[in-house]
Amino acid sequence: MKHGPIALIDEEMPVVVIAPRRGNYENDWYFEIPDTEECFEPILSIIPLQLLAYHIAIAKGRDVDQPRNLAKSVTVE
Repeated sequence: MKHGPIALIDEEMPVVVIAPRRGNYENDWYFEIPDTEECFEPILSIIPLQLLAYHIAIAKGRDVDQPRNLAKSVTVE
């Protein structure tokens, strides 16, 4: 993160942060996940991120059922 992606961030770049409730944060928009045991927080955090990715792909006109280069990472017999 030090030199690569941070250099690409400017005022126009949206940034997504996973911030557990244990902190005090001021965010413009947020997805609230239910209180749970600490070990389950990563699982519950993934759900809104997957939904966000899905809706961004739809808005950009991408085919969410046929992602690019899927055959390179999945072997079908």
